[in-house]
Amino acid sequence: MATKTGVWNLQQVRDKQLQSLWSYAAPEGTLWAIGDGQEGALGVNSRTKYSSPVQVGSEDTWTNLGVDGRLYGHTAAIKVDGTLWTFGSNASFGQLGQNNTTQYSSPVQVPGTTWSNLGYSTQVTTAIKTDGTLWTWGRNNSGQLGLNNKTYYSSPKQVPGTTWKSVSMGADFGIGVKTDGTMWNWGSNANGKLGLNNGTNYSSPKQVPGTSWAHAWADEESSYGVKTDGTLWAWGSNTYGQLGQNNRTDYSSPKQIPGTWKVGVDAVGTGNNYVSVIKTDGTLWSWGNNAGGNLGVGNNTKYSSPVQVPGTTWSNIQSGGYYSASIKTDGTLWAWGINNNGELGQNNTTNYSSPKQIPGTWKTGDGGLSCGYYKLLAIRM
Repeated sequence: MATKTGVWNLQQVRDKQLQSLWSYAAPEGTLWAIGDGQEGALGVNSRTKYSSPVQVGSEDTWTNLGVDGRLYGHTAAIKVDGTLWTFGSNASFGQLGQNNTTQYSSPVQVPGTTWSNLGYSTQVTTAIKTDGTLWTWGRNNSGQLGLNNKTYYSSPKQVPGTTWKSVSMGADFGIGVKTDGTMWNWGSNANGKLGLNNGTNYSSPKQVPGTSWAHAWADEESSYGVKTDGTLWAWGSNTYGQLGQNNRTDYSSPKQIPGTWKVGVDAVGTGNNYVSVIKTDGTLWSWGNNAGGNLGVGNNTKYSSPVQVPGTTWSNIQSGGYYSASIKTDGTLWAWGINNNGELGQNNTTNYSSPKQIPGTWKTGDGGLSCGYYKLLAIRM
């Protein structure tokens, strides 16, 4: 359909809206995927690997890719109209929310039209609606759905509470923050990763001390939280120094990492026992496991305290299994680490231990980027 151009007065605009010819909803961006398409995880109606960006469908209304945890073979994304779409692996656990265990290699809609935030991980999806309710589905062997049981669900089930703000999922546990600044964790508590100063598992949300939490993130076996004052805290497994304490001691309650850090949903990227975080000055810092150069500091050395990634204008960060990607304030997208499936978008499978640019102009701010273990998705503006 050809695009009509011209000048209309206010009454003409209103008439067109009343006739449903125009709407207030404006396009947000197109969705692009890179990496391993096994199980349809790229959403491009195939199971092919791509080492440079390929577009998912033709829509230009994608707005939010959520927060990744320990993510493998499925993806979730929200459009500007509040609809939620999933694709990829769905076997055995129903993590696509379709009330079945069928795999889909192109996006399928989850019921509802008021979705606003996402947090998903291996075989689990969690999402928040605009009314503050939290919904989970998929695998539940450790109580990671927060429903006070270990039953698997293939369609959304509500977690108690109506004031949820953000959510993130780890290997087998969840972590969420409410609008009142309280933090709540649930699921497996190995290595004290729930931050409750014990090793007890919980299948329903339990509050972590404090009331000024802004956002929180789950790693493989560790957790991170930022407070409204920009302080960053970490707890759980510390085998690779991923808690940033300059040691490898596990902690079952939050420990502060020095510095003043950016307060935003996409300010922290958690990978396989490592983390990358943006400071308020736009610098990016990484620490922990560095097996494939995934810290982006030009080597494969493990660090138990923060080291700076080159550059000073980083906007948002996400981390996959052994690679990371970040968008700068100018909309450029950069990636580094292991590249076995072409997930770095360089049209090759060469590993890089420092940032390499992926062509295009991309969505800055929260929700524009997603990094699974072997795939990268981003919204292009």
